[in-house]
Amino acid sequence: MVINAGTYAPVPEDIIVRAPKVLLHDHLDGGLRPSTIIELAEDSGYDDLPSTDADELARWFSEAAYSGSLERYLETFKHTVGVTQTPEALRRVARECAEDLGADGVIYAEVRFAPELHLQRGMTARDVIEEVLAGVAEGCEQSADDGHTLRVGLLLTAMRTATHSREIAELAVEYRDAGVVGFDIAGAEAGFPPTRHLDAFEYLQRENAHFTIHAGEAFGLPSIWEAIQWCGADRLGHGVRIVDDIEFDTEGVPHLGRLASYVRDRRIPLEMCPSSNVQTGAAETIARHPIGLLKDLGFRVTVNTDNRLMSGTSMSREMALLSDAFGYGLDDFQWFTVNAMKSAFIPFDERLRTINEVIKPGYAELRAEIADRLDRAKD
Repeated sequence: MVINAGTYAPVPEDIIVRAPKVLLHDHLDGGLRPSTIIELAEDSGYDDLPSTDADELARWFSEAAYSGSLERYLETFKHTVGVTQTPEALRRVARECAEDLGADGVIYAEVRFAPELHLQRGMTARDVIEEVLAGVAEGCEQSADDGHTLRVGLLLTAMRTATHSREIAELAVEYRDAGVVGFDIAGAEAGFPPTRHLDAFEYLQRENAHFTIHAGEAFGLPSIWEAIQWCGADRLGHGVRIVDDIEFDTEGVPHLGRLASYVRDRRIPLEMCPSSNVQTGAAETIARHPIGLLKDLGFRVTVNTDNRLMSGTSMSREMALLSDAFGYGLDDFQWFTVNAMKSAFIPFDERLRTINEVIKPGYAELRAEIADRLDRAKD
């Protein structure tokens, strides 16, 4: 029997790590290194950490986030936000974020953060943005020195439970030529619909700016509908609950409702984060995550980390989990990666060049390596 290297699964771990990856949904304050949190807490006098042992702290974040509730999941951020209230801390975590992504084979990432959460010790929102920009630039430079080519664009996030979205949207436009590529709203969904921030979205549309909206994670179809039809979102953060608009007949044939059809037909990207979705109760298990169905139905699905610390994850780990659960091979991971690159908030020519000159050749090389391993295994 001839085995196709592109469909071979599970994909070996070393191959997954080297695969070119594109990450659209990653929170800066959800990706700190546990050791860094401990050091920053000591430097700043923050004394509320549940542990000062790096391994124990990592376990605490993962266990605390595995609550089945988005609201309880979000409570873990008080510690990562608590230790990132100075310019030095923000620059450091941004630098380390880029270094970690580069080492994980990420070639392009959009990292999001909420400036309004880092103003407790006198920084302005502009100070926050500029420190993160500087840190990311340093991290990308270090990644290049380490042999990893990485570009990072920033998304400015407004908290949907607050009232600063128009101000943050204006900052996203102000800094869009300096490394900020878009805007987002995040936080508890139930009771805080995206239409509360309609002024910000209308402003961004007038300014020809890009934005994504957290929707369809903890709340259902109305959240997705408002994000798209009222607010005009370019992408959906998570969007898992779009499956609520898909029904199966007695023979098991899926039928898409009006909203699901619209999302698929318009190629609206879904920023899916499998491990995070299981933690917050948006999916039962990785194997039962809607990503499998939505991929089969041709939605523009992308794979993301959400919060690498809280989920104890990376892009490589997310891919490995999907390879084990769904039998995905390199062909599938190239499809996810191309989807993400097509959906990035950077110019079309840059996206196309990355697809044709980095992603496709990179996966072709890895397929050839798997084929060689399989041939040698037969001998």
